[in-house]
Amino acid sequence: MAAAGDEPATVEVTLRAVGPSRPTTLRLPPLLSVAELRRRIARDRHLAATEEARLRLVLRGRTLPHQDDAQLNLRDGDTLIVAVAPKPPAKHLRDDDDEEEEEEELKFKIPQTTTWWKRKIFMFLRDKMRLPDIILMVLFSLSMKAWIIIAMWFLFAPIAQKYGLGPLYILGTGFLIILLNLGRRQQGDVRSSTVA
Repeated sequence: MAAAGDEPATVEVTLRAVGPSRPTTLRLPPLLSVAELRRRIARDRHLAATEEARLRLVLRGRTLPHQDDAQLNLRDGDTLIVAVAPKPPAKHLRDDDDEEEEEEELKFKIPQTTTWWKRKIFMFLRDKMRLPDIILMVLFSLSMKAWIIIAMWFLFAPIAQKYGLGPLYILGTGFLIILLNLGRRQQGDVRSSTVA
């Protein structure tokens, strides 16, 4: 700490630490950089270099930036609030990273073998249109054949309605879907069978 007689132009600044410690005073030049102020406070508080990097200073209700070139104009009687931010927990102990990883796992991802035009459409719908993942999953899970069948169904629906066959068209579609799915046995399906 410099004595009052060594520097003709010094101001007395009160340092209030967050916590149970008492306020202290420090004599400083009225014009100095934030970096120099940090160094002087760290020296006065006997802080290690790692703690100096986490030092937070509040002057007149505003948090001081970490920029080295920012200049301060201190006045006599100013009060600085001094706090050392706690160390962040170890990476494996953080909950927010786990949540982000789980959220990332649940997001729909298009396969790497997808054609370039499907990939472009996917990027447009996800990034520009901000469609939910469930809709993207439905859109990209169906094959081109399925989309053609769906489009044809919607094309023939007004024709069936025009001839008064709308309800029959819908019921017939339901039975057709059931009949088409009856004969397919997938690997690993459990079905009852009689053993001779």
